[in-house]
Amino acid sequence: MAAIAISVPDLSASPQPYAELKRRVEAAGLMRKRPGYYVLMLVTNTLAFGTTLWLLTLVHGVWATVLMAAVLAFVSGQLGFQLHDSGHRQMFQSRRLNTVIGIVTGNGLLGMSHGWWVDKHNRHHGNPNHQDLDPDIDVGVIAYSEEQAAAKTGLGRWIARHQASLFFPLLFGLAWTMHVKGVQYLINTKERLRWVEVGVLGMHALAFPALLVVMVGPWRALLVIVVQKCVGGFYLASVFAPNHKGMPQIEKGQELDFLRSQVLTSRNVRSNPLTDLLYGSLNYQIEHHLFPTMPRCNIRRAHTIVRAYCAELGVPYHETSIYRSYREILSFLHEVGAPLRQAPA
Repeated sequence: MAAIAISVPDLSASPQPYAELKRRVEAAGLMRKRPGYYVLMLVTNTLAFGTTLWLLTLVHGVWATVLMAAVLAFVSGQLGFQLHDSGHRQMFQSRRLNTVIGIVTGNGLLGMSHGWWVDKHNRHHGNPNHQDLDPDIDVGVIAYSEEQAAAKTGLGRWIARHQASLFFPLLFGLAWTMHVKGVQYLINTKERLRWVEVGVLGMHALAFPALLVVMVGPWRALLVIVVQKCVGGFYLASVFAPNHKGMPQIEKGQELDFLRSQVLTSRNVRSNPLTDLLYGSLNYQIEHHLFPTMPRCNIRRAHTIVRAYCAELGVPYHETSIYRSYREILSFLHEVGAPLRQAPA
């Protein structure tokens, strides 16, 4: 399946559908910054991170350490959402303040380049599920089209053949990949804040392992880092996966207006307060792609407006359960790998 066919509704009665939607959302006050919310979130996440590290000093058994490291991975995931929001400048009016928070969170606390994340993620937002332009469906471990699968060789071809079965185990590697990609970006970029990022990232690389060694000893420190990275990567990847995987892909030369390019390629996961917390409100992926600078705490209200407007225009709006979203993803990956499984060995 190279791409799922996109059915284009007739929007001739509304030549600028996004402009009208934006007007309605702004009229509801949903694009206004919510600094109080984000100050509370920053304080909460910082306390959670510090408290989890302190609790590590109170446990001594291997399995208790693994459990606390998994808790640290969850908190790290929440910090990842914090990095995401700062990268979109959702938090504060000041661009500089958002950037400082992003570098402290990404480079300082997580060991991941803020600049790399913003660059890659902005390119994704500009071209979601575009076969040539979206870096999130660029050729990597997972094949997102039969053409990508057929081009793989060796171990990569075997993985593509069985990628539906291997999907969840592969998610444990996301954090490690992000670290490598971030370092590669900082080596090659000419961005103004490159050396600031390098310095903060270097401090993390030295200070965080050293702190853990002082707190719990060298071998338990190594265990904590491995569990934190694997589980934290799995957590973030499991949140990111339903956003676009298995949704329509835009082929080269295919032109869609902004509203359709964002709505038709995105999948929402039905919300409740717990889902919103676990997903960092990225379960409202359609609304987030339409209004990436909208404060996270406003997006639930925007959801009602956007869904009703899409129904008004006849634009398909896909929203499903957590369980169903993963069934759709696995079905898509299974279909992409099918020609490799049917080919002679």
